[in-house]
Amino acid sequence: MIKKAVIPAAGYGTRFLPATKSQPKEMLPVVDTPTIQYVVQEAIDSGINDILMIIGRGKRAIEEHFSRNFELEAQLRDKGKEAELALIDTLPPGVRIHFVWQHEQNGLGDAIRCAEDHVASEPFAVLLGDTVLESYEERPVTRQLMDVYAEKEELVIALEEVPEHHVSRYGIVAGEDIGDGLVSIRDMIEKPSMNEAPSNLAVASRYILPPEIFSALEVVEAGKGGEIQLTDAIRILLSQRPLYGCRINGRRHDLGNKLDFLKSSVLFALKRSDMKDDVASWIKELSASLEG
Repeated sequence: MIKKAVIPAAGYGTRFLPATKSQPKEMLPVVDTPTIQYVVQEAIDSGINDILMIIGRGKRAIEEHFSRNFELEAQLRDKGKEAELALIDTLPPGVRIHFVWQHEQNGLGDAIRCAEDHVASEPFAVLLGDTVLESYEERPVTRQLMDVYAEKEELVIALEEVPEHHVSRYGIVAGEDIGDGLVSIRDMIEKPSMNEAPSNLAVASRYILPPEIFSALEVVEAGKGGEIQLTDAIRILLSQRPLYGCRINGRRHDLGNKLDFLKSSVLFALKRSDMKDDVASWIKELSASLEG
């Protein structure tokens, strides 16, 4: 049973400068909710109540967001603003969030190494903090991976088909479909060119990793961009044990780039009963003006 989740959220967010000069990219709101809150909620909805967040310089706002603000709560309560009070209740009872610092930006693999003392000898989930995965079923995407792990007891990663011209953004896998949406993975490559990519199946920002990943991270050498790549450590384990990919029944919202961030904000607004009609009307008016 997967009991712990690790959420790396230490990156600088340079693609969103100047907005991220003084605030974490993970705190940028999709409509009115910070990106990181969607990620944390996915872990909670998957049945995980012990969450470790990897943060770095300039990320204190994330800690503050998930901490109680007693003054604000009292003010809202005194004014009878119960709906607003509920909105800032970010964590249900029994859920614990811990924070650890990644002091240097040395890649995702290095960030995962910061979690070793917390997860100890247990398998754990990893959810990237700048990516929201919308599930098309009742189970969140992380829960979909957890269910595969419960059956296979091996590494599991989320997969999504991407356009060929986007393969250089992601880790890409080679493997064979084995049914029920599962892929038996035989190799992975981090951010390949279109000519190098073995497929268009991209790693979709969610993982179930065994504790042996830490031993692999200790010996892996710096890869793309001079950073410690999680993909390279997973490849070491792949030489020793099976690795499964789970085609997600859902949609990835990659909020680490500007265009997808804007698209996602509109799509999430269209799901809101208090906004969808007005937003839909505006989209129709905008579309008509562009055609004209």
